[in-house]
Amino acid sequence: MNRNETRSLCFGRLIAFTMTVALSAVPPLFGKSAEADKPNIVYILCDDLGYGEVQVYNPTRGKIPTPNVNDLARQGMMFTDAHAGAAVCTPTRYGVLTGRYAWRSRLQRGVIGPNGAKPLIDEDRLTVGEMLQGEGYATACIGKWHLGFRYSEKRENAPSRTSRAPVGAEVINGPTTRGFDYFYGFPLSRTMRTVIENGEVVEELPVVKMLPRLADRASQYIRKKAEGEKPFFLYLALNSPHSPVVPNEQFKGRTGLNDWADYVMETDWAVGKVLKTLRETGLKEETLVIFTSDNGSSPNASNVEELERQGHYPSGPLRGYKTDVWDGGHREPFIVRWPGIVEPGTINDRLVCLTDLMATCADLLDRELPESAAVDSVSILPLLKGGDEPVRRSMVHHSGKGRFAIRKGEWKLNLCAGSGGWGSPSDKQARQNGLPQVQLYHMGRDIREQDNLRAEKPEVVATLVDLLQKQVLRGRSTPGPSQPNDVKVDIWKKARTAKKRLAEQ
Repeated sequence: MNRNETRSLCFGRLIAFTMTVALSAVPPLFGKSAEADKPNIVYILCDDLGYGEVQVYNPTRGKIPTPNVNDLARQGMMFTDAHAGAAVCTPTRYGVLTGRYAWRSRLQRGVIGPNGAKPLIDEDRLTVGEMLQGEGYATACIGKWHLGFRYSEKRENAPSRTSRAPVGAEVINGPTTRGFDYFYGFPLSRTMRTVIENGEVVEELPVVKMLPRLADRASQYIRKKAEGEKPFFLYLALNSPHSPVVPNEQFKGRTGLNDWADYVMETDWAVGKVLKTLRETGLKEETLVIFTSDNGSSPNASNVEELERQGHYPSGPLRGYKTDVWDGGHREPFIVRWPGIVEPGTINDRLVCLTDLMATCADLLDRELPESAAVDSVSILPLLKGGDEPVRRSMVHHSGKGRFAIRKGEWKLNLCAGSGGWGSPSDKQARQNGLPQVQLYHMGRDIREQDNLRAEKPEVVATLVDLLQKQVLRGRSTPGPSQPNDVKVDIWKKARTAKKRLAEQ
């Protein structure tokens, strides 16, 4: 066994042992296929799927069957310290496609709203799709976009939660202008019935039918590309289990927990359908598959208290949920299968980020990126090939309300008194209760973020604040010349008061 298989996971030896036994049950496949110069790439991004929703990540406190994702983990590498770039949807998706933290853009908190928002990805910002197009790839985005585009008609005065563009409306500056040859999907969850194909609204679809439709379209795309010669990149952005929580009849009641759990199970089915298509078309051995999620589980949509009473913990051992700066808000299931390259049944606890896709793809294609591109992206290719040295020394986290945290090694500094999001206590509640204005945790010993060491380790606090400031000011967290941020970035938010309170402690 290599070190990745035997290293104890930070949330306890019992869980590590259980997971390792489950993963090692698969017969060895490593070495059966040769390394392809240009593998197909399928990137599956779930919506609001928590770290503990996948059974293989949460064997003792996860009650939802996820057999297809479990099988994917047995066939590939399972990362246990992978993070979205933010604890909510839009900024994570921006980071996946650009390799840049979204807080460097105009979006300093929350997500883009409906009604034809201006695209968050600037026209001159290189995306992973554009980079792969330049390497001869066919590229497709199927599913949820939520990065903004406009319609051919003015909709600024329409009701924010109910408006939908009519069939036939033209999409301006949509995904096909940001690196994708083909797009089939919807703008964002509030307007999920609005189906767009390439640059036009083509259909009004009942919400309950969206997940099966996306799985069907992804399978059709793979079958079509199997007949051609070009490698392809499929960015499959599922709509589930995000609200509206609408499991189809064949899944309703299957888990015995609630609708959310049934919808997670249907999400696993959709992933399984795509994986089955790769197998049936003979493309499995030629395809790099990445499975992950955009942020933590939604405590409201999932009815988390009901689930926890029944023994299912959507965040597993982590504190917090969607929007929170605690790890439950942004630590994600992250599984990579690449036959012949990634050794099956391996567990990796190195720090990685969803922004790392761009640099990884460039690395595997031996492509040199422009200095202004992928400024927060690090290649994880050495880890996929079995290397054990850390590839990422630090990472910046960002909550739904725009609060910052930074991780370096085992240390994590949260620049807020509370959750930074929806979780309790909120930042306001925490301040009212006299809690300190920063939180410092040693994640190796305290994965639940319970023991705030900021008073005992002021030098660590100072070092991490300085590191974060430097990464903000340089416009990048990777080596290379400094780049501009799109707006002024304040790591403290109300800077003067926060700094004053910190100095008083």
